[in-house]
Amino acid sequence: MQAPFASDPGRSRGRLHPESSAGHRSEFQRDRDRIIHASAFRRLKHKTQVFVEHEGDHYRTRLTHSIEVAQVARTISKALGLNEELTEAVALAHDLGHTPFGHTGEDALSDCMAPWGGFDHNAQTVKIVTELERHYAEFDGLNLTWETLEGIAKHNGPVTGTLPQALAAYNARNDLELHTHASAEAQVAAIADDIAYNNHDLMDGLRAGLFLADDICHLPIVGPAFAAVDRRYPGLDPVRRRHEALRRVFGVMVEDVLTESARRLKLAAPARVEDIRQLGAPVIAFSDALKAELDQVRAFLFANMYRHPQVRRMRIVSDRIVRELFAHFMAVPAALPEAWRAEVAALDEAVRARAISDYIAGMTDRFAIAEHERLCPRGP
Repeated sequence: MQAPFASDPGRSRGRLHPESSAGHRSEFQRDRDRIIHASAFRRLKHKTQVFVEHEGDHYRTRLTHSIEVAQVARTISKALGLNEELTEAVALAHDLGHTPFGHTGEDALSDCMAPWGGFDHNAQTVKIVTELERHYAEFDGLNLTWETLEGIAKHNGPVTGTLPQALAAYNARNDLELHTHASAEAQVAAIADDIAYNNHDLMDGLRAGLFLADDICHLPIVGPAFAAVDRRYPGLDPVRRRHEALRRVFGVMVEDVLTESARRLKLAAPARVEDIRQLGAPVIAFSDALKAELDQVRAFLFANMYRHPQVRRMRIVSDRIVRELFAHFMAVPAALPEAWRAEVAALDEAVRARAISDYIAGMTDRFAIAEHERLCPRGP
């Protein structure tokens, strides 16, 4: 049974371009299906989080991460009586705007775009689902419902101050009420993202040998999880031991969110979804105690994974690839594929830069590497 403050697809604010109903699918199901079938969603298979795509077959990609986020989000959403379909749609879409090479690629592209307003992956996601996906006869983008677009735009909270160009452009056409919080479903998608990456960064760091299990047993949440596994399964082989421990870490985070969110919802007593948006604070959250413990885990990962020499070496290479590709396309627009070349040839510098940014942001890791080798060869 859904809570009174859950989003109701039957009361959706609709789509920018009106469409007839899907019949056997709710409007939020329809959004989810369009996201799954989008070209940008398929490209997430070859975009990575921390490691570059070719470094190993078992590290998380943006696609596997998005699937994990959606699974966690559905679990939390169902337990709290929210709309699972909207939660899943936002969760699956939340990383569509990421560049190749993770945050390194985003930082490099943002620097390249600094004279023209920078680059923001969340705003890029909005641009992808409202403009850059061009498959439908009657509109650009995916023509998602207002609620799904709202969730994509502000699942991390209200968007204030100077808006990224892509987000400002769409918001002028269809007001997403960026100054308010998003629905509880979108907030669930955001915290599911935190849960997923906290867990899989630990797993990927262990698998890559950047640190050992013994190196993280002093950490809160993680240490007690390993201790519980050792008590129940003494002498367990290392691979099973780390899996059993980290699934317990996962469980601790989910249970904490459920408990804390239920407490906040009871205190706020929202009667409808609009009440969630106007509260002025998130209702889906970690407890203060667990958040402080997770801060210690993230500090360890920052020092021992994100700043590990192996990762930093690849960050340097990735940064150079993005910057040199951008400079090359700005100097030689004819190097772009024909469809993009025609679009940017006669445009002013700012519009050309934005189009080149869109093109590079859509690249996978392997395609960016191949294009760089082809277009920007290094001399002997």
